[in-house]
Amino acid sequence: MLLKLTGSSCSGKTTLALSVGDRLGRLAVHDFDEAGVPEGADRQWRQRTTEMWVCRALEYQDRGVDLLLTGQSPLGEVLAAPSAPLLDGIAVCLVDVSDEVRRSRLTARDAGRWDAPAVDAFLGWAAWHREHARDPRHLPGALVPGGWPDMVWHRWTGWTAGDQRWRTHLLDTTDRAVPESADQVEHWVVQQRDALRSGRLPLSRGWADHATSPSARRT
Repeated sequence: MLLKLTGSSCSGKTTLALSVGDRLGRLAVHDFDEAGVPEGADRQWRQRTTEMWVCRALEYQDRGVDLLLTGQSPLGEVLAAPSAPLLDGIAVCLVDVSDEVRRSRLTARDAGRWDAPAVDAFLGWAAWHREHARDPRHLPGALVPGGWPDMVWHRWTGWTAGDQRWRTHLLDTTDRAVPESADQVEHWVVQQRDALRSGRLPLSRGWADHATSPSARRT
């Protein structure tokens, strides 16, 4: 299955993934950007690369290994990737942090690299992630217009916040030590694996076969 840690920059995604990688068996850990980030990378590049990583997850799946992937692709992009329905399971966790902490981390990590408008853009992207995780109808224009033409947006653009498949776990790392947050990620991974094995994972194979889920039709 694909286990995705998403969120804006400097929330701690990569640090946490690497911290839990050695704790769990049959788990490969990768960072989205390790494939290389070209000059002028845009949403089309991110979406094409999301599909590349979904295909990589399928290769691991064939060997009985799950992929824990860090990066900024939100749930909507993962679900719209052409090959996503071939995965046995998909689970997404939004790793978040307060704006104040994110701002200070950006300054410490890349001193002098980002001007005020660039930092504000990171904070705005983080705010969008929070709302997207809650409701698929929140500003889809941040993903769809001008996106990679091969993306299959209609799989989820008709969903509502009440659809059981639209589920992103939230992990706020503000004021948490890395070991505590890493424990939370480990627990989340174990929970998603258990849900897949027991048939309780909403985004298990077949999730894209119906326009709406039974729970959504009852509401």
